[in-house]
Amino acid sequence: MLTFFKDEEKRTLLFLALSLPALILSFFEIGSFPVDPAWIAILLCGIPIIKGAIVGLVTEFDIKADVLVSLALIAAIFIGEIFAAGEVAFIMAIGAYLEERTVAKARAGIEKLVHLTPTTARLVNNGEERIVPAEQVKVGDVLRVLAGETIAVDGIIISGQTSVNQAVMTGESLPVDKSTGDEVSSGTVNQFGTFDMQATKVGEDSSLQRMIRLVQSADAGKAKIVGIADRWATWIVVIALLSAGATWFITGEIIRAVTILVVFCPCALVLATPTAIMAGIGNAAKFGILVREGDALERLSMVKRMAFDKTGTLTFGKPDVAAVESFDPSLSANQLLALAASAELRSEHPLGKAVVAHYRTAVKASLPEPHDFRMLAGRGVYAVVNNRTIYAGNGELLQDNGIPLAQAIIEKAASYRNDGCTIIFVAIDGHASGFIALSDTLRPDAVDIVRNLEKLNLTSVLLTGDNHHAASHMAKIAGIHDIHTDCLPENKLAVIEQYQSKGDLVCMVGDGVNDAPALKKAHVGIAMGGIGSDIAVDAADIALVRDDIKNIPHLFALSKRTMNTIKINMALSMALNFGAILLAMFGHLGPVVGALVHNVGSVVVIINSSLLLNWRKSK
Repeated sequence: MLTFFKDEEKRTLLFLALSLPALILSFFEIGSFPVDPAWIAILLCGIPIIKGAIVGLVTEFDIKADVLVSLALIAAIFIGEIFAAGEVAFIMAIGAYLEERTVAKARAGIEKLVHLTPTTARLVNNGEERIVPAEQVKVGDVLRVLAGETIAVDGIIISGQTSVNQAVMTGESLPVDKSTGDEVSSGTVNQFGTFDMQATKVGEDSSLQRMIRLVQSADAGKAKIVGIADRWATWIVVIALLSAGATWFITGEIIRAVTILVVFCPCALVLATPTAIMAGIGNAAKFGILVREGDALERLSMVKRMAFDKTGTLTFGKPDVAAVESFDPSLSANQLLALAASAELRSEHPLGKAVVAHYRTAVKASLPEPHDFRMLAGRGVYAVVNNRTIYAGNGELLQDNGIPLAQAIIEKAASYRNDGCTIIFVAIDGHASGFIALSDTLRPDAVDIVRNLEKLNLTSVLLTGDNHHAASHMAKIAGIHDIHTDCLPENKLAVIEQYQSKGDLVCMVGDGVNDAPALKKAHVGIAMGGIGSDIAVDAADIALVRDDIKNIPHLFALSKRTMNTIKINMALSMALNFGAILLAMFGHLGPVVGALVHNVGSVVVIINSSLLLNWRKSK
């Protein structure tokens, strides 16, 4: 596809390069030629336009701008205005080329993903390596990835350590350290070490392929306003023919009729929306935002409320240690944490893993191996660490083993629970010694995001399945006052329906399967493209590639800017068209100047749209 575009671009540039000097020779009547040099522009730039118009009429009865342009070309040639015909063809070709450049530039950064798809993989079978086509890799296959190689499919590292450049998927500028048990994504690059991995998602299910599908679905032609512009273009063709015919009938001057045909071409009007939409999509892509539906930016500009899911959206969705409280005078908080972390060292529970991870990050010391380790389903863990018996889990675990909780511990734990924390009680040698409080972590940009959305006259709403305490604590920190807790998927759907029935259009941001109905129902759905489920991404109109919500305010501002650009484009195109038509009707505008004025309007519209590519919301 890209190769085809490059060939077309070279051909177009060649035709324009040959046509321009020919038009200069024709206008200034330089040299002596058997035919007018402007014929070169007509043949090279005009014939493709006429051919396209005929094909559209015959195959689909598609009456669009090309029909009127073709009529203007033929009429200008018929009355001997060869230069005017060549000028119309030349400037129309420039306009089409600029539009293609705008669209291509908007998509260029994203379409590189297609070329990042690895073609081969290093399959390991019974200790032997062999290179196979990437599409032949199956789930469960073991692959070996050497330093400098691109990872072919999604998978989990089963041996080895390395650093992976994940910039293509996450935008991270620095390599990320990986070891056994860590996930790796297709399209990312192994920087240093060699590792073996087990494939988990292959072919069309891989991260890179999913991202490519998102990119390919970004189509400016789906925008509703594009449809309106197309309908106007059709009517303008009809009105132009009637106006030209009436002017010729009344004045008897065919040159006026031809000039009307030339300036009445609705090219700028047709270009007004798709160029702006595609430039807006390209701008969003630079911020890690993939707009899957062309009309999403149009719809987003009308939104009044911003609904956030909590876990995985406003928060990271992973528990982290919020506090360690020791009630044993002989144990410091760090000593209590160390014993609990050792007891949890072999635990598969997310809370246990969070405790171990926190210890390794905060204390940066090795942990003694636990002995006689036991997982107690629904309760916690038991282990012997340094000859001390450790119970770590919920209150029922201690109760089952006859270990009473002091009132001071119960009251202190309750205060953390009121802030939405989960509590792991720790008992050492048969005595309740303290607890570890864990909670989800708010994304660092959440407060600024809510504040910036308020400046854009958007009200933030929290929709979550969490209990009231956990949700209220996070909402209070983020600055969100409209909270809906204990929501099942149907509850989120009902809340959005309630708002929209009152005329408050809602944008929903979510990441999980339970958010899919709400994402689909909302006026605009935004999914976390990286951690979000496939179902959530498929249900959404927009995906955040890097799971980075900090650019959502920019996205809203961009949607409004895009719509303003479209309105300015339409106003400019119609003002130029109708002004030129009046001048042509009264004989003040000939075909040559008319073609120049009209096509300058198209170029101005395209340039105005292209300014969106590098636009950034001012702070």
